[in-house]
Amino acid sequence: MRPYLLLTPGPLTTTDTVKEAMMSDWCTWDEDYNIGIVEVIRKELVELASSRPEEYTAVLMQGSGSFCVEATLGSVIKADDHLLVAANGAYGKRMGVIADYYNLNCHVMRFEETQPVDPKQIDEYLTCHPETTHVSVVHCETTTGVLNPLADIAAVVKKHGKTLIVDAMSSFGGVPVDMAALGIDFMISSANKCIQGVPGFGFIIARRSLLEGCKGVARSLSLDLYDQWQTMESGHGKWRFTSPTHVVRAFMQALKELKAEGGVEARHARYAENHRTLVEGMRSLGYKTLLPDEEQSPVITSFYYPSADFNFKDFYTKLKAKGFVIYPGKISQADTFRIGNIGDVHPADFKRLIEAIREISL
Repeated sequence: MRPYLLLTPGPLTTTDTVKEAMMSDWCTWDEDYNIGIVEVIRKELVELASSRPEEYTAVLMQGSGSFCVEATLGSVIKADDHLLVAANGAYGKRMGVIADYYNLNCHVMRFEETQPVDPKQIDEYLTCHPETTHVSVVHCETTTGVLNPLADIAAVVKKHGKTLIVDAMSSFGGVPVDMAALGIDFMISSANKCIQGVPGFGFIIARRSLLEGCKGVARSLSLDLYDQWQTMESGHGKWRFTSPTHVVRAFMQALKELKAEGGVEARHARYAENHRTLVEGMRSLGYKTLLPDEEQSPVITSFYYPSADFNFKDFYTKLKAKGFVIYPGKISQADTFRIGNIGDVHPADFKRLIEAIREISL
């Protein structure tokens, strides 16, 4: 049943077959679940993420994506380490907030929300601050939809020999990334993003050699990334605490559907075509994008309000009545709204959206 399409950065519209996968119950102690589902997912995530899967491992963690970001920062960065957070939106800033909660040695390098993270500034900072041990950045900052230049950032971080942590929440599975080729050490994402599963857990893909050195670092019991990994390794897929079994089974179905579509490259192509269809249609109606095309991700697109008297709530309500749910804006420097391009949505859906917007604007 689809009362409307979720045109958001996640949760997002899922296939009927992903929903149907949640219709069975699973025992968290049973090998059919732990070996037949959890271990399969862990293996496939690593293979999706890296051209050298033997160097990496995957840890699944209950909760939202932010739980996984917190688990990573709180379990990887030691008391005498120094973290640099490059932030150009709400989710980069949230990493800084997490660091404050954990009393980590941290510097937040702030960029404008409409400005991509600048690798040159990171390079200059690391040159002046050799005590820095870790650098973290958001790949696709869904505050605006900006896609940060991950390859250039990674090259700078690796030149200085630092550990790189990437929040790939809204890009993993929808934008091609090779952790091994770029030298990424930890990458974090969530079930309900580009893999097109449903909310309930996230995951961290980690360089095995670095994760092995994180025993006893965590400041939290539930968010201890090392202990969660050790339990999954020794228990062949067993979680420390109750796992979200229905959500996990749905995620395995979503992985099968990603493979059937043609993998990450094919999904990226569909999302990019969704974005192109959306932007061309919106511009034909007089709407302007917040970001220049060269800085825009295919994940979510921000648009300026078309006029000073534009009523977003009224616009949202009318679109929802026509079967489309969009997102409000999240930046402080301009009045905007956002439309997501990811999920089980296709260019034809965006053509229908443009027609719906045309009708409610008459």
